[in-house]
Amino acid sequence: MTLPYLSSFLSGAGLGASLIIAIGAQNAFVLKQGLKRRHVGLVVVICASIDVLLIGLGIGGMGALISRAPFLLDVIRWAGAIFVFLYGARAFLAAWRGPGHLDASDGETQTALGAASTVLALSLLNPHVYLDTVVLLGGIGARYGWPRNAWFAAGAMCASIVWFTTLGYGARLLQPWFEKDVAWRVLDVIVGCVMWWIAAALVFSH
Repeated sequence: MTLPYLSSFLSGAGLGASLIIAIGAQNAFVLKQGLKRRHVGLVVVICASIDVLLIGLGIGGMGALISRAPFLLDVIRWAGAIFVFLYGARAFLAAWRGPGHLDASDGETQTALGAASTVLALSLLNPHVYLDTVVLLGGIGARYGWPRNAWFAAGAMCASIVWFTTLGYGARLLQPWFEKDVAWRVLDVIVGCVMWWIAAALVFSH
């Protein structure tokens, strides 16, 4: 890898990481799945795959198309706000009921399809995902020209893969903190607050 290509790769990785590593609905869900050790691999693969696909589409020029069709983002924005609000309400309900819900309603009975559906909705019903990956990363990466834009995209994709893998599988290191019931209640309250904050931001973003 020559110096210009390495520079492009590191630029993509740095910008990608700065956009991905933030408190959000998707990251909160991945963290909670990691703590519960439920379908972690599936959730990590879905999150990373979505980012890889969207970054690739952005570098390929789809960012310009999305910027010309704001009504699509509006539809996604309202659908995402409703879903995230309901997910937040579910988190608050879990905090009120206590950690027993992990064993009955949210633990063993959670199916792979349920986990996949939830993470897909949290990922794809957030218009900021498209603005960050397709429009922003795609627009900046496109300025590099071939083949440096490919190295830029590869850096951003690697940042996403490393982050979600670390978040999902590294969450178990926090398991000792969650041996007490109150820790799960606090986590659910935090998740609920994050979800409702995101829902409000989506509703009042225009």
